[in-house]
Amino acid sequence: MSNKADRIRAALQAALSPSHLEVLDESHMHSRGLETHYKATVVSEAFAGSFPVRRHQTVYAALGGLMQEIHALALHTYTSDEWAARGVAPDSPRCMGGSRHDAAITPAAPAPAPRAD
Repeated sequence: MSNKADRIRAALQAALSPSHLEVLDESHMHSRGLETHYKATVVSEAFAGSFPVRRHQTVYAALGGLMQEIHALALHTYTSDEWAARGVAPDSPRCMGGSRHDAAITPAAPAPAPRAD
């Protein structure tokens, strides 16, 4: 496989036989393209009757050891009926910084000195 997103796709395809699968590498929004932040939209009947936490656990199990290589994974899991009603996954929020990589780029400003009034 050429990259981590491809490996994520392959693992989810094999385990869940999704009718719709999108895996986006969103690392460019967070840690300068280090292949650490992903968004996955998975539509599978394997999720029927499951609450969101169980669906996420199912995805984590499908990814197995690959999860150790992922810093953040935004999951949007649907059944076919839910996806037909929705049709689109929510956009990811902008990164607010805070990773160790951001600290090297933008040092924190010193706290202002107390006033002597």
